[in-house]
Amino acid sequence: MQRYMFNCLPEGRGKNLTPTIDRLAAEGTLLLGQHVASPVCTPSRYNCLTGNYASRALEAQARNQGQTVVTWNTHIATHDDNLPKQLRQAGYTTGIVGKNHVLSVPGWKKIPYEADPTQPDARAQLKSNAAKVQAAFKQAGFDYVASIYHNNPDGNGAKALAVHNLDWIAQGAVDFIDQNHERPFFLYFASTIPHGPGQPKRAWNADPRATADGFLHEAPNVLPQRPTLPKRLREAGIKGWEKENMLWLDDAVGAVMKKLEEHGIADNTIVFFFNDHGQAAKGTLYQGGVTNPSIVWRKGGFPCGSVNRALVSNIDFAPTILDYAGAGIKRETFDGHSLKPLLEGQTQTVRESLYFEMGYTRAVRKGDWKYLALRYTEQARKMPLAKRKQILERVNKNLLRRSKKVHSTNPEDRFSHISLVPGGGDAEHGSMGKYPAYYDNDQLYNLAEDPKEQRNLARDPAYAEKLAEMKRELRGYLAKLPGGFGDLKTP
Repeated sequence: MQRYMFNCLPEGRGKNLTPTIDRLAAEGTLLLGQHVASPVCTPSRYNCLTGNYASRALEAQARNQGQTVVTWNTHIATHDDNLPKQLRQAGYTTGIVGKNHVLSVPGWKKIPYEADPTQPDARAQLKSNAAKVQAAFKQAGFDYVASIYHNNPDGNGAKALAVHNLDWIAQGAVDFIDQNHERPFFLYFASTIPHGPGQPKRAWNADPRATADGFLHEAPNVLPQRPTLPKRLREAGIKGWEKENMLWLDDAVGAVMKKLEEHGIADNTIVFFFNDHGQAAKGTLYQGGVTNPSIVWRKGGFPCGSVNRALVSNIDFAPTILDYAGAGIKRETFDGHSLKPLLEGQTQTVRESLYFEMGYTRAVRKGDWKYLALRYTEQARKMPLAKRKQILERVNKNLLRRSKKVHSTNPEDRFSHISLVPGGGDAEHGSMGKYPAYYDNDQLYNLAEDPKEQRNLARDPAYAEKLAEMKRELRGYLAKLPGGFGDLKTP
């Protein structure tokens, strides 16, 4: 999500019609110091559901001359320990609805993009895929699995089904609450909105029967009717791109809150509302990628107040949830820390610094200081031109197939921080021209004076001591994690 999508932030105030999300922010705590450890969808979800840095995922460790490379390869294996497994051991019923994009599902097979999902072969494959997704999530610790998009809508297969359906996801969520309101439960609601595709015809104005599993016989009827979305926005005097999608998301959150209240359990429920990364610099460790305000709601609020600016990470969610659930925290299991002492006003901070990892970069933040290191492997630096050309042609072919813009046709263009694609991949391309020191190996920023990270102080002798201090801080994190990282850690 972009900051302008939050009415509770100055950038978005009055620009959105999101009454339920506004209520969560007003009654709960807005965590303005919230960061994500790895700012693209898959590793960020890994962070949230395991409480660990994504470099611990086995797939991330399997290549690149001993250097761990965190991208979209950081899947949770069904045998991995994780948040839902620990909650289930503590007596909680666990459920998931919405987007996966983090759990490995063996045998899942994408149907062709141009396939007709109403035809027998396609329907059979969709049914088989749904069964495999169910089985994988249950092995991973979830008792209830419904309304799942295995990937983003664009990545699920058939073009006819490459649309969002929040009504379907919300139906799965309220059904879970109906079935489990008399026992302790944990629900992971992973919305596909506001991720693309954002066009109305592929989001709120798409066929309401279209789902990742195929076409429903009848559209769900758990949210306000979709044609009311633009009408309500007009009545509120709100205009702009994707405003309907944000109201649609708010309706889904509202349906969950209404169901909690209907069963009289809202008083005994904690709600976490968060996003997987910042959008302004997605795929990079700059602040536009790693800063991402979140909301924690409990009826009556938290002693720490309605706004908190302490530095926290998304790896802290899992231990926090276990702490509040009374499940006990296995300290050796998590990289993260429980935020309960912070929320309950017992401490002003739970960590002195933050660590980030993405592709060929690592970073630390300590107070207002930020150090970012870029280290390509020798293999990446010496990639033959023929291979660079092959990679670029494959990426561009995929972009064109999805009616997206090609960013580069020159195989000699430089790689991004996250991927070995000349000119950068679709996710991170937009950030590559925003930062003057993007390709500097060592970058040091004073965020208090330079919040947009435009002036790299690493080469200024006046800051040599601060640079050395921040490098030591980064080395401390790297020493505890798998893989090497150039001169900063030998594998």
